[in-house]
Amino acid sequence: MKVAVLGATGMVGRTFVRLLEGHPWFRVEKLVASERSAGRPYGEVVEDSPDEFRGLEIVSLGEFLEDPGVDLVFNALPASLSREVEEKLAEEIPVFTNARAHRYDEDVPILVPEVNPDHLGLVEVQRERRGWEGFIVTNPNCSTAVLTVSLAPLREFGIRRVHVATMQAVSGAGFSGLPALAVHDNVIPFISGEEWKIENESRKILGRIKGGKIEPAPFEVSAIATRVPVLHGHTEAVFVELARGSVEDVREAFESFDPLGRLGLPSYEKPLIYTEVPQPRLHRDRGRGLTVAVGRLEKSGRVFKYVVTGHNLVRGAAGGSLLNAELAVKLGYIMRKKGKAQPSSAGK
Repeated sequence: MKVAVLGATGMVGRTFVRLLEGHPWFRVEKLVASERSAGRPYGEVVEDSPDEFRGLEIVSLGEFLEDPGVDLVFNALPASLSREVEEKLAEEIPVFTNARAHRYDEDVPILVPEVNPDHLGLVEVQRERRGWEGFIVTNPNCSTAVLTVSLAPLREFGIRRVHVATMQAVSGAGFSGLPALAVHDNVIPFISGEEWKIENESRKILGRIKGGKIEPAPFEVSAIATRVPVLHGHTEAVFVELARGSVEDVREAFESFDPLGRLGLPSYEKPLIYTEVPQPRLHRDRGRGLTVAVGRLEKSGRVFKYVVTGHNLVRGAAGGSLLNAELAVKLGYIMRKKGKAQPSSAGK
């Protein structure tokens, strides 16, 4: 399938491009960026680009929107640009986006394939309600992605309440997100909007489809978000009240969690590993950045506490979106036909 990456020169866009190198299902046809980069070879703008894309000429967003010519789109544009762009493209083309612009629309899933693959059913709701041939699938905020992968195996024990404190890497703020002197030798206990996203996106992801929209999970999620002087990899201290289960039960659930291994998705890696002391520098690149590491599991009464760490640009952004697209293809929601993406009901 022919694909385009929007925002290809940004931090998440570069991660998309790196992960798409040599992909067996998707061939990058267009790399889209700002006017100042348009017309230049990708390798000239992004010096560490994969060899496969070094000579590919960047196109502007305006030029791309006039004639997309691809089967699906990966979007790494800022949220401020994304709503209108995504809706225009979704009239004909599936859009897999890292932007938050449509995450909270009732007919748009926030998808983490190992956690809520059934939420892809909203694709058909979108097509019917909006008259689109394509659709929009979002991935969550980076901290939410790491958290929900760790919570998914615990649903069988009856989640009653979740509290989480995050220690988030500076790359989550983008290239110009934080002055070096602000974060060096420091912990910043505030990230604008982050706590709301974690609390609300997690409940949507762990909820269920009812009446053509998501009914959020019924339990409370409470978060404190901090920025720490780590380059890549978000770490989270999680406290979960469960209705039942022992430490041994929960650890076994973590270690055996592998819900999509049978599907043969090209980018799929085992989503969880258990290690005694998870650390971003040691564990963020496990499973090519798609595996999160869980450890420090203990219990006090009905509250279980653990630490989880995962790569914010891969599991928490581009890699998660790539898995979303692979799952949609595998389940028949999109297919390549006469050079153009066509709707399919095979995944209903």
